[in-house]
Amino acid sequence: METLKPSDLEEPAIAPEEILTVADPHFRSEHVCIVTGAGTGIGRATAIAAAANHLTVVGVDINAEQGKRTAELAAKAGGKMIFHQADLTDDRQIEAAVAEAATAGRIRYLINIAGIQHIDPVDKFPMAKYDLMQRLMLRAPFYLSQLAIPHMRKTEDGGGVIAHMASIHAHICTANKPVYNITKFGLRALAQSISAEGQGRIRSFTVSTGFVRTPLALGQIPAQAQQRGISQQAVVEQVMMGKSRIKTMMKPIEVANLFIFGLSDHGRYLVGGDLLFDGGMVLTY
Repeated sequence: METLKPSDLEEPAIAPEEILTVADPHFRSEHVCIVTGAGTGIGRATAIAAAANHLTVVGVDINAEQGKRTAELAAKAGGKMIFHQADLTDDRQIEAAVAEAATAGRIRYLINIAGIQHIDPVDKFPMAKYDLMQRLMLRAPFYLSQLAIPHMRKTEDGGGVIAHMASIHAHICTANKPVYNITKFGLRALAQSISAEGQGRIRSFTVSTGFVRTPLALGQIPAQAQQRGISQQAVVEQVMMGKSRIKTMMKPIEVANLFIFGLSDHGRYLVGGDLLFDGGMVLTY
């Protein structure tokens, strides 16, 4: 069977020229950007990209080793990231993360990315896993937003932006991912609710993609190939990207760049909206 190269199963490195940099008057070091899930994947790439755009990043993750590694990579990209270890299912740890971020400057941006996956149908889904996913992927973004908004109102213009990592599963539901589907739909509602209350100064949006070359997605490929009796390349092209018009997975930095655009003044009309970059999976048949 054909097999992907080992490098295809690794999280791609980020080259400086891949990072979108924006000349934005609010992208400066006294403004803080909180990024959750900063230890790996999209969270890591977004933290690096935000740091490269002159923001002071507070990267939050439960994995201290990987979070500190992201801080090192952000420094290599010419930026600054402060790592804060936290379990986002614990309210006190969420509060501590926001409190530390407030000491680093003015909190103007929040990007909610942290998440996990569990595969089971509704009638077999463990309720303990349901509770964990709801708490991490919907309640934590809500509480982080609740804590961050008062800080945003204290910025020089009373403005701020809250972004959330959604998915094609915020638009369509696939089998055996009921709680993932629910939380991603919920994040779109949260973004719209924040925007409805933001009086044009505090806005929120979501980013929706298909499969991205993160450790979470890449780790599924060998097992899927073995279970299905097909090549790893076929898993990517037929199973993961079967409904996409583009048969390669996005890089984490490509997703991070969407967040940077959305945070910037170029995204000022992105108020409660969703950036759907999915290769046509949702809207073409």
